[in-house]
Amino acid sequence: MNTTGTKTTADAPAPASVPHPGGDSVQPVLVIGAGPVGCTAALLLADRGIPVTVLERQLEPHPLPRAVHVDDEVARILGRVGVADAFLRNSRAASGLRLVDAQHRVIAEFPRALVNPYSGVPSANMFDQPELEQLLLGRIDEHPLVTLHRGVEVLGLHGVDDRPSHGALSPIRVDARDTKKSERLVYTARFVLGGDGGNSQVRRWLGIEMEDLHFTERWLVIDVRSDSLLDSWGGVEQVCDPARAATFMRVVGDRYRWEFQLQDGEDESDLLEPPALARLLAPWTGRSDLEGLEIVRSATYTFRARLASRFRVGQVFLLGDAAHLTPPFIGQGLGAGLRDADNLAWKVAAVLSESAESRLLETYESERRPHARALVRKAVLIGWTMTGGQDRAAVVRRLALAAAVRSSRICDLIAATETPPLRNGALEPLGPVRRLLPQAGRPRVGGLVPNVDVRTPENARMHLDDLLKGRPAVLTSGRPGPATVELCRKRGIELFRLHAPDHRSSPPAGGAGYTDVVVVGPAGRLTHVLDDAKAAVLMRPDGIVAAVSRDGLPRIPWAAGSEMSHLARSGGTQ
Repeated sequence: MNTTGTKTTADAPAPASVPHPGGDSVQPVLVIGAGPVGCTAALLLADRGIPVTVLERQLEPHPLPRAVHVDDEVARILGRVGVADAFLRNSRAASGLRLVDAQHRVIAEFPRALVNPYSGVPSANMFDQPELEQLLLGRIDEHPLVTLHRGVEVLGLHGVDDRPSHGALSPIRVDARDTKKSERLVYTARFVLGGDGGNSQVRRWLGIEMEDLHFTERWLVIDVRSDSLLDSWGGVEQVCDPARAATFMRVVGDRYRWEFQLQDGEDESDLLEPPALARLLAPWTGRSDLEGLEIVRSATYTFRARLASRFRVGQVFLLGDAAHLTPPFIGQGLGAGLRDADNLAWKVAAVLSESAESRLLETYESERRPHARALVRKAVLIGWTMTGGQDRAAVVRRLALAAAVRSSRICDLIAATETPPLRNGALEPLGPVRRLLPQAGRPRVGGLVPNVDVRTPENARMHLDDLLKGRPAVLTSGRPGPATVELCRKRGIELFRLHAPDHRSSPPAGGAGYTDVVVVGPAGRLTHVLDDAKAAVLMRPDGIVAAVSRDGLPRIPWAAGSEMSHLARSGGTQ
């Protein structure tokens, strides 16, 4: 793929611009950082018609593997940016997690579905990050609304105003430098997204501190290509050894990864000497040497648990590692960043297109920060249980593991890929009873809609995600009334009437303003929509259930106040 054409080259920098509200030089969105998170955010915005400029300091994509796993929920996000099919072809479905002791005897297994019926894709996906980045960059290179400038170093932000504003938004000025020509550049944008990694300069310029969630460990990470297939059960293997915890996994093809915990003061260079490294790998290779192995990368990482005190200041937002750092034990580092992009992009697009008020942007932090905290804490807990904790409390670790293996609830928690539902934000307000006791079989407000198979009026079969293509939608089983049809049309919301599986070759013809679809096979958590003629589910563009109603059309939490009142008064179905 060409990443040095006229659209992405640092040799053709953006023209210098001056802050001028409403001026032609003010860009809608500027993304800082062209990693997977920044690219995903840019594509989600551009696919909604928002022009995006991406600035990246590095002249070329990073060539070495880093992240190696995303779950089924995150794979659905990749579908919304148009790369899921290619990603799934190049990735490998993993079997789950296995815990073994120091002698590599199995303590417990936590299997994961090779195809998750709720999401329609594998529960755990192993992949090569450079390949994923090439897929994302390929889409960016072809997209008419995304411009990527490489070799541009951002030097500072100006005009960031943290005061609440629900009116006109003054632009942010971004000072930068073309590293190849040593020229100063100035960009202005209404919104700036900081996806510039764990050492984020954007975070520092905003004065945002990182909260320490009390986990810091040094690990040696080794990526290898092997001439022969190594013995692997197909999932991730965690060695719970108080002397040296380790992780082993087959990634894709002939690529494997090992991670070894380093002791305090230990020099990792000693472990990289061929005889020492061969001894570390011997339990898996069965050899006393490195014959047949190519060391692709070796690096020392300090695994940390950190959370930014804020995810937003004015019109500047933090995403990915700039906002949170998590240990790798549940494979959610990259996934959390892609969730940030998915959550924020549709909200920024809605505000820029004036289909929502700017207060919608306040829900980014209120939704994403608690969710990221929950995943970081889960990673810390599982990491501590597996590795014995930073105090090497091996006895406590063994007791915790023994309890976990006996508890089906904890086993389910470890194996589950479904992340906690969102609690606050652009969602239907829930009372305490509905929060604690959601109705059985009912889509959960704040959770993802199941990616069920559907059949369209054209008799095409596809996943629900592929039908919606990242658009907001109302799913109902009753015939929508005229007021509902008009309001969905006005708000740009797709309207679908669902039908239970039957033996007809095609669904009913439908009516003006809505589409009939048949749910093929088990409907899962959409069953109640098929059984209740007035039930309706409102889906956000990021696939989250925003509201559920049994009395007509659900309230749209991000609509203007007058429109929300209209929704409450209008009949939803006939």
